[in-house]
Amino acid sequence: MQDSLDAFKRLLIIMDELREQCPWDKKQTMETLRHLTIEETYELSDAIVEGDLEEVKKELGDLMLHLVFYARIGREKKAFDITSVLNGICDKLIHRHPHIYGNTKVKDEEEVLKNWEKIKLKEGKKDKSVLEGVPTSLPALVKAMRIQDKARGIGFDWEKPEQVFEKVEEEIAELKVEVEKQSDQVASEFGDVLFSLVNYARFIGVNPEDALERTNKKFIKRFKYLEKHSREDGKSFETMTLEDMDVYWEKAKKIP
Repeated sequence: MQDSLDAFKRLLIIMDELREQCPWDKKQTMETLRHLTIEETYELSDAIVEGDLEEVKKELGDLMLHLVFYARIGREKKAFDITSVLNGICDKLIHRHPHIYGNTKVKDEEEVLKNWEKIKLKEGKKDKSVLEGVPTSLPALVKAMRIQDKARGIGFDWEKPEQVFEKVEEEIAELKVEVEKQSDQVASEFGDVLFSLVNYARFIGVNPEDALERTNKKFIKRFKYLEKHSREDGKSFETMTLEDMDVYWEKAKKIP
């Protein structure tokens, strides 16, 4: 534990030195750091998806630097500092885990999540919506997951995965109708299909964002195989037929 505290103290000292002496660090604001923080978060996400623990360690360090940077700027503005930030999250965790730090009894993870959402509602305004805790700037797929998690937290949810899959099929059928009619509701119905698929993924224990990213990476790997080997065989996309491309694609699918 002492080693961890010493390392964190070292980071705080370096952050102060950079803020006071480095021309670039001196100029940064919360606004200029924001897009960089988002980029670092996605880089961490990539490392996690790849299962590269060494890279995860590096990206956690980059993200930790950003968090300390925001706290330093907050101190300059006399709004908050790293101490109040850390005490704030400690107090929140204790308050929202009454089954650990209080007398509340829970039987499983589901009850923990429901209690968490109920406590959050009590902490806010009386007329606060359950969904207000979902950031508006989240990517749509991630936002759908969070919306559904929030609704589940107060008991607004399906009971069985079979029911959710029936909803998926219902939404697909409605999409087909609108596509055939060439109506202006196609985009809306397509959104409903995606939302219902996210819901089903949640019920069968699949993170749809991670699943889609894995498929993206799989497609990229296979497509690059197609490009590389067709080029080595002296072929070009301009002259290849879809059937020609499919031969390489099927070979790529056999590679782990």
